[in-house]
Amino acid sequence: MSRIAKKPVVLPKGVEFKSDDGRFTVKGAKGTLSVAQPAGVDVKVENSELTMQPAGPEHVALSGTIRTLIANMVAGVSEGFERKLELVGVGYRAAMQGKDLNLSLGFSHPVVFSAPEGITIEVPTQTEILVKGADKQQVGEVAAKIRAFRPPEPYKGKGVRYSGEKINIKEAKKA
Repeated sequence: MSRIAKKPVVLPKGVEFKSDDGRFTVKGAKGTLSVAQPAGVDVKVENSELTMQPAGPEHVALSGTIRTLIANMVAGVSEGFERKLELVGVGYRAAMQGKDLNLSLGFSHPVVFSAPEGITIEVPTQTEILVKGADKQQVGEVAAKIRAFRPPEPYKGKGVRYSGEKINIKEAKKA
């Protein structure tokens, strides 16, 4: 069996796991998440630990995938996920207007981004954006959408980048 699928998922206090109607559902303090239950993978609950049981050798890889998805859901509903973005460039600013994120990214118009349900966006400073939520995939997707408005360019490094992202700066053309 896959090494990942062998490792049990520990349910922290206040987190409930249910398997019904062809879906795995995890409920906690930060919300409720669910994923479709694939054929060939069974989940057993023992002493607040979840273990994956593949039906056969062809379902081993799928059991590792489901284990990771459930572990991410458990972490999301108990602690939550966050992604930090940085704005680099003269005049690049971010501000919240109600629930909408207003970005000044050097265009002739401001860029307004509305956060989807389940995602909160915070702006601690004018050049930092925090994307928070319970669903890891959705947090990453929203952060990627915000970054796509003005990705970092390779000559000066200006744009929206992930915190800690390394941009390889190219040398300017010589005359």
